[in-house]
Amino acid sequence: MSEKQPEKKVGFFARAKKSSKASLNELKKVHWPTKKELFTYTNVVLATVVIISALIWVVDAIVGNVFGLLI
Repeated sequence: MSEKQPEKKVGFFARAKKSSKASLNELKKVHWPTKKELFTYTNVVLATVVIISALIWVVDAIVGNVFGLLI
């Protein structure tokens, strides 16, 4: 019968090195936006925030007036 060899424990620094290498490999796969794309995406987000904020403000004003009439 063959005896089972005990597994060797991996140290903290070896695990950290392996993890950092994996992270760097994943970062190489990321599609980084160009400057033009970044400005476009930022403007889309800001416009969306402004529109949603305005909608919430309008609905809040309407609901506030309705409850004001009821009280």
